[in-house]
Amino acid sequence: MSVPTDDPRSIRDTFARYPSGIAALAAVVDGAPTVLVASSFTVGVSEDPPLVLFAVQRSSTTWPTLATAPSIGVSVLGERHAAVVRRLACRDRARRFEGVGTRVLPSGALFLDGAPVALECTTEDVYPAGDHDIVVLRVGSVESDAGQDPLLWYRSRVMTLAGGAA
Repeated sequence: MSVPTDDPRSIRDTFARYPSGIAALAAVVDGAPTVLVASSFTVGVSEDPPLVLFAVQRSSTTWPTLATAPSIGVSVLGERHAAVVRRLACRDRARRFEGVGTRVLPSGALFLDGAPVALECTTEDVYPAGDHDIVVLRVGSVESDAGQDPLLWYRSRVMTLAGGAA
């Protein structure tokens, strides 16, 4: 059944049927740890140079702060982060990192302990896109842990991968 695109709830429900990974973009800015959680994070934008991207709502109060960081740590959230995903994204910034182990590079990029993928990035470009901005990041360094699967965001819920290849 077709639904007009002027129905915001239908659009959200339809978009929620597409599974995506969940990434925490974080840095220490003016001495404070700052994190933004994105389910729009995409790898493979370019290999040369290595570029990734995510989309952020223009109404975000976190992105303007994080955008000033010289380097941003991107931690793809893994199964061990399932219990803290919503806290990392909560409005109470003082609580976001409660119970979350982190490490900070000299550049200020902040990573969550146990992430299956970690990328140190800098902002390459920002493009307006409706009520969001598309942020392209240049990857400066990479780490991966093959022993842990990433989390998925599907139908507005945090889920894990179930099984192997089809």
